[in-house]
Amino acid sequence: MKRRTFLQRLSTTASLTPLATSHFPFFSKTVLADINQLLQAFVTSNDTVIDNLLVRQESDSRHPEYGGIVNGYGIHNPQSTGGFLQRLSCGFVSEGSQFYQSNSLLEPMLHASEYLLEVQHPDGTIDLHTTNFHSTPDVAFVVEPMSLAYTILNIYASTTTEAIQTNIQSYLENAGKALSVGGIHTPNHRWVVCMALARVNHLFPDPAYEMRVNEWLREKIDIDEDGQYTEQSTLVYSPIVDKALITVARLMNKPELLEPVRRNLEMSLYYLHANGEGVTEGSGRQDKYQKGTMIRYYYPYRYMALLDRNPRFAAMVQLLEEQDTDRLNYNLAYFLEDTELKKPLPSAGSLPSDYVKIFTGSDLIRIRRGERDATILAKNPVFFTFFNGEAALEGIRLASAFFGKGQFEGESLERDGDEFVIRQWLEGPYYQPFTEEEDLTVDGDWEKMPRDERPQSEIQKLLTEVRIREAGKGFQIDISVLGTDRVPVAIELAFRQGGTLENVQNVENTEDAYLLEDGYGTFQSGKQKIRFGPGRAEHTWTQLRGALDKLDAQSVYLTGFTPFEHQLTIE
Repeated sequence: MKRRTFLQRLSTTASLTPLATSHFPFFSKTVLADINQLLQAFVTSNDTVIDNLLVRQESDSRHPEYGGIVNGYGIHNPQSTGGFLQRLSCGFVSEGSQFYQSNSLLEPMLHASEYLLEVQHPDGTIDLHTTNFHSTPDVAFVVEPMSLAYTILNIYASTTTEAIQTNIQSYLENAGKALSVGGIHTPNHRWVVCMALARVNHLFPDPAYEMRVNEWLREKIDIDEDGQYTEQSTLVYSPIVDKALITVARLMNKPELLEPVRRNLEMSLYYLHANGEGVTEGSGRQDKYQKGTMIRYYYPYRYMALLDRNPRFAAMVQLLEEQDTDRLNYNLAYFLEDTELKKPLPSAGSLPSDYVKIFTGSDLIRIRRGERDATILAKNPVFFTFFNGEAALEGIRLASAFFGKGQFEGESLERDGDEFVIRQWLEGPYYQPFTEEEDLTVDGDWEKMPRDERPQSEIQKLLTEVRIREAGKGFQIDISVLGTDRVPVAIELAFRQGGTLENVQNVENTEDAYLLEDGYGTFQSGKQKIRFGPGRAEHTWTQLRGALDKLDAQSVYLTGFTPFEHQLTIE
């Protein structure tokens, strides 16, 4: 899947579960310092979302999916419908809403709750139609908005919502059965299941729920020495884990679970590009290389800023409110559930803006100097990114046409004085016949003769080394590819779509691909520029065999042959 495609496909359902996308430039909103102003902004924005969602609810009573909400693919699904119930519940109980105590919401909510019960399997699970079926973790994700809807209606609503609440209770109790025995797929699923169990147990206590939470917690929280979770998913799963652990700590009296949250939130202050976007280059999930803000962290940062009186966490809350208050409106439910969130934040401190931060657990380095920042990565085909305000070099990659396996992905990241060094060692052997001593069934079947067990000869070798250091307002990158001679090499500089490139030449028959033949090129977005070079173009082959497909970017290439040595300046 191309870069940004994931978020683009889900943009049609962003009103249900925002995925941190935003319009640029940032910081166009006025900070709403007064909590009542902030909450009213959430209410007003939520009303707009409700208007948009009501037209997506299946209204034909003869339809088998009556009451359900369709996603961007036209598929009725419980995930969208659970979010729908949360949204409508918030509007129904909020005095500043145009839908406050409005009978017009009662039938849509009732039919949505009936649909959710109808599509819930007898064992309490649900389907995620894009990939998972009879899924425990996916019912856990839907328990979150359903529990919030139930709690909000229980606190604020009148008897007119009793039938809706009864349906939600049945759904949650059915889900509890699945959650107390069902399995998971990914690391974060464990904590999402625990969050869901904590919520169901808080509403409808059952010893089986607490027992299951403790079974998962015995595995320990998957956080490394840097404060990074296993999946390293900045825009999606790290904040989900933070919220899950806060919820379990809060509802099940497990304050020790807040410590990994603190560590992750502290680390995430350094996973922030100067333009306000989250650093996603090191992610192990679907947000890898995605463009977006840290919007999902709003609840964890606000909760922990209040609890710890932490000024830097308060500064991040303020930043997220400045970026776009409207996109935070789904947090309205948490304020309605927990009035402690309405308390005044501590005075905001300063966010880190001048540092070199080494994350050894992730093989990643973050460097920021005011409006300019860079990421250096090993074990990743993108080994360097550079942002100057809105101008974004989203990645540099390197490949060689070496036996179909020459995509550079550094095996380690080391510090050598003021330089950071990434290396890769490759071998390309040829294979000999099996000897007579080998016990073979010689019937010509290639698969029965493992290639790795054959004797090797004519072994070719290639050592790629990248050295990166700060220089002036930018960086110098020394690239050497040595060993077997005359191997074609291509360096890709992937600039964000939408900017303007100068002093580059089009690559024939390839869209958004350019060569920098000599001298220096520039990339401009908004008022900021990135200068890069000098150029080199010894051939025009940019899509080398064995290399990854071109990134979804305005890609500028430098090309050559081994022995290849080149110093690249980025500033």
